[in-house]
Amino acid sequence: MTLPTFTFRPLAEADLALLHAWLQRPHVAQWWGPAEPVQALREDFLAGGSTRAFIALLGGEPVGFVQCYVVVGSGEGWWEDETDPGARGIDQFLADGARLGQGLGRAMVRAFVAQLFQDPAVTVVQTDPSPDNHRAIRCYAAAGFEPAGEVLTPDGPAWLMRCRRPPP
Repeated sequence: MTLPTFTFRPLAEADLALLHAWLQRPHVAQWWGPAEPVQALREDFLAGGSTRAFIALLGGEPVGFVQCYVVVGSGEGWWEDETDPGARGIDQFLADGARLGQGLGRAMVRAFVAQLFQDPAVTVVQTDPSPDNHRAIRCYAAAGFEPAGEVLTPDGPAWLMRCRRPPP
């Protein structure tokens, strides 16, 4: 099965209500926690912070969310031992629970990571699903991430996974 191409556009003010609705869906809230109010989402993603947010589009249709950040100096107790300025962290979800288990998440992650690696400064991309989120762990492994082990984050235990820049 050939999947349409994923593209990513920066989150905009007009997307906040959609993102808020997605965050309330049970399959997202299970791992992301309670949805923040729209104003908090605005402050998190549109007020010039270090986390960049994107709407994932599949064939032009909004189907998911991706956030990306520089790992070094991410603050608030996150990744304090990281020294690689080229490390990027990502978190994402597919918006429609009925589309899980079809390879779309893996394709979305691969496409976004490929886009990140277009920047020669990016050396590694990491993600940190809950150790209990077996679907996400399988998705990341299928997308080329390798386990680095369990870590303790400000949100609790996580399974750290990394994808290194492919050789030239």
